[in-house]
Amino acid sequence: GIYMKEFLISDNTDTLTGMRLAGVEGVVVHEKHEILEELKKAAESGEIGILLITEILAEKVPEEIKRMKLSKKPPIVIEIPDRHGVRRPPDFLTRYIKEAIGISI
Repeated sequence: GIYMKEFLISDNTDTLTGMRLAGVEGVVVHEKHEILEELKKAAESGEIGILLITEILAEKVPEEIKRMKLSKKPPIVIEIPDRHGVRRPPDFLTRYIKEAIGISI
């Protein structure tokens, strides 16, 4: 099968550093136009299966995130809590992945 990569779009280096330790590459951006550019690159890459984005950045581009989530094409978009605290239940990520792709992890 095809191996799909994970990629992180983060608003801070702490989150990116943590993800890199887990083998996930990514970028740190702050401006709306940078977020949109990275979303576009991720969608067009053909290699990224799961796109992680910090909640703070996702809130700056809600329409684009919604459109990507509703599209049946990869990548799966997952908003992750940022360093400012969790805004979702603790099992959110595993539950989301299970619902999104039908696999328990």
